[in-house]
Amino acid sequence: MDILKDRKVAILVADGFEEVEFTEPKKALERAGATVEVISPNDDKVKAWDSTDWGNSYNVDKSLDSALASDYNSLLLPGGVLNPDQLRANDKAVEFVKHFFEAGKPIAAICHGPWTLIETGALEGRKMTSYKSIKTDLINAGAEWVDEEVVTDQGMVTSRNPDDIPAFCKKMIEEFCEGVHEGQKTL
Repeated sequence: MDILKDRKVAILVADGFEEVEFTEPKKALERAGATVEVISPNDDKVKAWDSTDWGNSYNVDKSLDSALASDYNSLLLPGGVLNPDQLRANDKAVEFVKHFFEAGKPIAAICHGPWTLIETGALEGRKMTSYKSIKTDLINAGAEWVDEEVVTDQGMVTSRNPDDIPAFCKKMIEEFCEGVHEGQKTL
């Protein structure tokens, strides 16, 4: 299945991303034919979190300092608590993510991944879900939070936790196939 063969997807991560929320969506994107690149504030390797302890290390394809958001068609933001907490405090990461909203490009974020989206200022009136502990943060950012397996709003796909990965991946592939969403352009 090569439905994403002409698409380039950025996965933005810092140390502490939830491993399965990275590996499973990445595999799904690659199976669909997408070119996937791991972008990180780290230069060479980034370390996963595996449920209750550190997981594996993965190669970084491009450092955040050298990556251009305009080179990518879509963005994936895995969760984990440490990962999005670092990204949302990194101005370059926030600007990288903000580009996808400004250009109407699809974004997929799971679990704590939507935490980074808050810093873009683009969530006002957007329907979304997340891990329950950041529900109030998203509501305070103007989002309409719902407790559902997967939520799509104008090219933005969100899910709650690793149990939602199959539905998340299916919807992510669908939205990434659709490409630019004019309604996504909010900034």
